[in-house]
Amino acid sequence: MRLLVIGAAGMLGHTLVPTARAAGHEVVGRDIDSIDITDASATAAIVAADAPGAVINCAAWTDVDGAEEHEDRALRVNGDGAGNLAAAARAVGARIVQVSTDYVFPGDAHEPYVESDPTGPQGAYGRTKLAGEQAVAAAAPDHVIARTAWLYGAGGKNFVDTMLALGAERDEVRVVDDQVGCPTWTGHLAPALVQLATGTVSGVFHVAGAGHCSWFDLAREALAATGSTCRVEPTTTAEFPRPAPRPAFSVLQSERGEDAVHLPHWREGLAGFLADRAGSTTTTAGGPR
Repeated sequence: MRLLVIGAAGMLGHTLVPTARAAGHEVVGRDIDSIDITDASATAAIVAADAPGAVINCAAWTDVDGAEEHEDRALRVNGDGAGNLAAAARAVGARIVQVSTDYVFPGDAHEPYVESDPTGPQGAYGRTKLAGEQAVAAAAPDHVIARTAWLYGAGGKNFVDTMLALGAERDEVRVVDDQVGCPTWTGHLAPALVQLATGTVSGVFHVAGAGHCSWFDLAREALAATGSTCRVEPTTTAEFPRPAPRPAFSVLQSERGEDAVHLPHWREGLAGFLADRAGSTTTTAGGPR
């Protein structure tokens, strides 16, 4: 199938494009330098020219704190832009896969969120991503909304890299222990998105690393796995206030039965990321192997 990946230069797109090609698909990758999804007519023309069988939208305003101050700008990308892509996809008979987030939920649950649970975002980022879900569903019947969480991988700034960098510089780091979610490696999410893009079942899917943990747990596991001697100490969200609220509990699970797309456990994802990271570092330092 011919796939059009929007946001190809971002962290998820960085993995998604080669993953789709390795699976035998023809891939066109576009980013902000060649498409402005906030421009409906230009987006329609580009999608028509690319003539994909499916569009995967990885483009988003992901600055959670910045969205609190500039919600109108975030909404243009996360809401209007997603809707423009969905309308353009429908016009050429293509399926649209919209990547969404756990932030569409309030985060005050005590059990994992499933696809049919009521949404209720706390902050601007979640509101704009929910607007994107609604715009996509309204514009294109053949749509997939893939909610994921706590994404990390090569090709972009992420929490695991940040913790490893701090661990190399400090004797101790403090990390919040009262936010719980599902860490998801792009290396596991990318093939799942390709599967959804080339499938036939539409609707909302929860696609995140299996299991759950806190940010403290994830930092501790990452540093221990790399042999760091840096101590990881738990702290609370209240001690590190941010402009945007964060969900306290945003664990995602699927209720879709045989249609569900299950990712490996988050610890497997972390191990895969660290192995790839170590290999990249060795290749960079010592030349191609």
